Amino acid sequence: MSAPIDVLETQKKGSTFSRYEVFVIVLLAFLQFSVVLDFMVLAPLGYKLMPALNMSKDDFGNAVSGYAFGAFAAGILISGFADKFDRKKLLLVFYAGFIIGTFLCARANSYEFLLFARIVTGLFGGVIASITNAIVTDIFQLHVRGRVMGMIQIAFAASNVLGIPFGLYLTQTIGWHIPFLMIVVVSIVVAVVVFVYLKPVDAHLKLKSDKNPLQHLKATITNPNYVVPFLATTLLATGGYMLMPYGSDFAVHNLGLSEENLRYLYLITGVATIGVMPLAGILSDKIGKYKVFFVGSVASMVILLIYCSLEQTPFWVVALLNILLMSSIMSRIAPSQAMMSAIPEPKDRGAFMSINSSVMYLSGGISAFVAGKIVGGKQGGYVENYDILGYVVTGAIVVTLILMCFVNKQVQKKIDQHKKV
Repeated sequence: MSAPIDVLETQKKGSTFSRYEVFVIVLLAFLQFSVVLDFMVLAPLGYKLMPALNMSKDDFGNAVSGYAFGAFAAGILISGFADKFDRKKLLLVFYAGFIIGTFLCARANSYEFLLFARIVTGLFGGVIASITNAIVTDIFQLHVRGRVMGMIQIAFAASNVLGIPFGLYLTQTIGWHIPFLMIVVVSIVVAVVVFVYLKPVDAHLKLKSDKNPLQHLKATITNPNYVVPFLATTLLATGGYMLMPYGSDFAVHNLGLSEENLRYLYLITGVATIGVMPLAGILSDKIGKYKVFFVGSVASMVILLIYCSLEQTPFWVVALLNILLMSSIMSRIAPSQAMMSAIPEPKDRGAFMSINSSVMYLSGGISAFVAGKIVGGKQGGYVENYDILGYVVTGAIVVTLILMCFVNKQVQKKIDQHKKV
């Protein structure tokens, strides 16, 4: 029996989840863990990858952008078809491609090969988040969706706690290829579980559409109700793609951290922030999604301006600021995704999520490319103009706050209309 698809169902069905719903949350969290780790692990490996493959900072920014541009292209290409297939089958196809792309990253022996591998990984991995969000929206009602998004996005913190420190350890002791192979092994296990145990997610197929894929894509892109959400998503991705690719380089060469302390930094930050997303999800369901998003955004701006202007700094200060920064940034994810999930009509959900993911990655790719042009490098790896990146990201957060305010009003309007029916 397929899951209900009424986005704005507000009738309370209890505060607990069924055993299968818990299974879905845990499974999607593990799946997100592998995909997020694939993106996250590249940034802290930057200080090793650049000399190993004879890459400049500009080249490294291009490698990060390659994933994003691949994800953008894939999201646009499948958006017209996203609502015409069982989401489980779609997930398995793209997850398999993601595993192949990650394996290619592990085999890279030059900048050009790594760039190609990142594009392949992005073509498949970049779509997975949109499919996951569509599955969550199909199965879980809006009044618990913030909590569900928060629990699934705990994968973001888990990648800091388990994946990145372990990946750095393997890099420092064996080689930078090994973390990618680790991700491949984990992903294969997750794919088998999805294939065997996840039920079909196909209730949306009952909503017949007379539009062909191209018409469906055009109708979704040009829908005036979707324009502001797409614009908001465009800016939501700016921070991560601008700051993270050079985060490890900045920490080692500007702040004075040793390679060992860098590993501990990610571990401490991950452990300290692992409960932030579930808490943010619970609070967004209880006190309001935009309120939680607003507080997280303001805190992010304050800490960003401080952190990005630092020079040589004691480890404990860097660790404290990283914990505060990551906590504020992660607190924005669950409420923003929950608000976005309520925007599309059921018949457009897969297409909307795919396009939304695409514009996020396009923005991320452009941001990483621009960041590579802004930062410079002195002898010894010193990262110049990191403070300028902080100012740019802060400006993007301000505009995003305004746009998400309009998104929140759209959601509230839909809820009010639904109650009247």
